[in-house]
Amino acid sequence: MRLPERIGPQAALDMMLTGKALDAKRAKRLGLADDCVPARVMDNAAALLIVADQPRRRPPVLQRLLNGPLKPLVARAARKQVARRARVEHYPAPYAIIDIWEKYRGNALAAPGLIDRIVRSPTARNLVRVFFMQERLKGFGKASTYQAKRVHVVGAGVMGGDIAAWCALRGLTVTLQDQGMERIAPALQRAYAAYRKRIKDPRELRDVMDRLIPDPDGHGAKIADVVIEAIFENVDAKRALLEQLDAVIKPDAVLATNTSSLRIEELNSGLSRPGRLVGLHFFNPVATMPLVEVVAGEGADTEMLARGTAFVKQIDRLPLPVKSAPGFLVNAVLGPYMLAAMRAVDEGLALETVDEAMLAFGMPMGPIELVDMVGLDVAMAVGKSLAGADAEPPRCLFERFNAGHLGKKSGRGSYEYRQGKAAKGVPGSVPAGLAERLVAPLLERTQQLVNDGVVADADLADAGVIFGTGFAPFTGGPLNYLRSRNA
Repeated sequence: MRLPERIGPQAALDMMLTGKALDAKRAKRLGLADDCVPARVMDNAAALLIVADQPRRRPPVLQRLLNGPLKPLVARAARKQVARRARVEHYPAPYAIIDIWEKYRGNALAAPGLIDRIVRSPTARNLVRVFFMQERLKGFGKASTYQAKRVHVVGAGVMGGDIAAWCALRGLTVTLQDQGMERIAPALQRAYAAYRKRIKDPRELRDVMDRLIPDPDGHGAKIADVVIEAIFENVDAKRALLEQLDAVIKPDAVLATNTSSLRIEELNSGLSRPGRLVGLHFFNPVATMPLVEVVAGEGADTEMLARGTAFVKQIDRLPLPVKSAPGFLVNAVLGPYMLAAMRAVDEGLALETVDEAMLAFGMPMGPIELVDMVGLDVAMAVGKSLAGADAEPPRCLFERFNAGHLGKKSGRGSYEYRQGKAAKGVPGSVPAGLAERLVAPLLERTQQLVNDGVVADADLADAGVIFGTGFAPFTGGPLNYLRSRNA
């Protein structure tokens, strides 16, 4: 009601529909704040403003027109913008915000039926459930007082480089190791580009970059509190590297692997203390995916697990405790889902049709584009790990991998990528039941992993799949969706 009249409908709807915040200077510029002063004079400045009794700032004439006679134009544009991110059948609240502003002058009390439908909707109920599941994940690691100061990451590829960059952004000193500066340099360039979008103060930007230290010879491993292995998914290479690290790192340092599919027991057999190895499985892209699976192998050191969990909490990620098993939770459920999607392509369905089926279901990204995001090379390696070396990969995956198309990172996978976006054709008509067919293996596998104790319970499984894959949050998670469907 008040915000559009104060700052104009375009800026107000942008804040209300996205949840974006404003800093103090922009708030003053828009008219949301009356003034912007240093904290030390704040009380006096506020008192002077009250005594001065200045008239309230009126928005410019154009903004008043947009909040009056031109409302329908603004509302139509806002609905189009929202539709690019959320479908009304999945998330009705953003559309209700626009309706209440356009038809009821922002007075929600004038539309009790609309509000009642929103509050009582399955989406609202499920999103409240997701909120409490997120709070539960945040609770892991709180009990430990452990605080890391130095992190050493081995492997400057997309995952290792981005893990290092994220840790430096969160205030830790990070050394990044690979076979030479030519391998580390691209990771530093990616980090700088990402930091520039977040950090406007040049001094702060310089300080963050100073914390991200190239270390081709691996000297940082000896003094690090947390050492993370993030090289390619090969059991022999990972095992050999972990043994080298085990010989030089501090006795109380957390030794972690970012393996996405290998069991911890396959990697720790040559260590002086096998139980010290912890799985810290980050997801791509690291800066936007909030979940980290904290993987416990057989005979895991409980103190090292606690420290690993506290470290994840320290860098503002959501730790999910899981047991060592091929693919753990998230990749173990994604594997059958992506496999079903690629088999559908092998049967003759268009890539775009398969993706559209799952976008309509509520996924943030179609499964074929997801494979491109993960990387076709990673999909091949994980597939062999989960299904066995003799398993036949989908033809569409095998052919593109052999042609050197590795996905988004190489500019081409199932789709061609232009300026980072998939070049897609028109999806065409989606066959009835396709979405249910594609999601069925994911639902089944999630339930099986709960039954097997890989994840402690159904709520944690739902939370892990939502925050690790983006599984439609409005459903409350795969197992909650399965229960509601069968009710």
